[in-house]
Amino acid sequence: MIKVRLIQGDITKQEVDVIVNAANSSLLGGGGVDGAIHRAGGAAILEECRKIRNKQGGCKTGEAVMTTAGNLPAKKVIHTVGPVWNGGGKDEKHLLSSCYLNALKLADENEYESVAFPNISTGIYRFPKEEAAKVAVEAVKSFAPQHIKTITFVCFDDDNFKIYEALI
Repeated sequence: MIKVRLIQGDITKQEVDVIVNAANSSLLGGGGVDGAIHRAGGAAILEECRKIRNKQGGCKTGEAVMTTAGNLPAKKVIHTVGPVWNGGGKDEKHLLSSCYLNALKLADENEYESVAFPNISTGIYRFPKEEAAKVAVEAVKSFAPQHIKTITFVCFDDDNFKIYEALI
């Protein structure tokens, strides 16, 4: 059975096997969580992202790729591209669910036991926080891992923390 944890804090400080990055499709870093992970992890993450980008042209919305964690306390970073919110009529919920499920699948296939997620798409991608939290929690509950034992939702702000606290 998976243990689901909730904390308020900085995802770059989590001592877990894998942290998930809310990346953009270029994989070259950006603002918010993406920028924080790239800054804290150092050049090794960007170097591996460039290799992935050169090989497959980036990462599509809902998909996930894995790199080193560089200077982070985690072992690996899984980069997933969340959907930009466009009113809900462009399959955003399904795409967001795919982010969580594909990240979990990648971690599980590589036999990692602990994964930490940020609040994907709720920043500059404007996905409504309550809807995003419901999608995240439902995706995690629907996943049947072979290796993952702990999933942590790491909320940076009070709003997301309170929303997740009510759902979990």
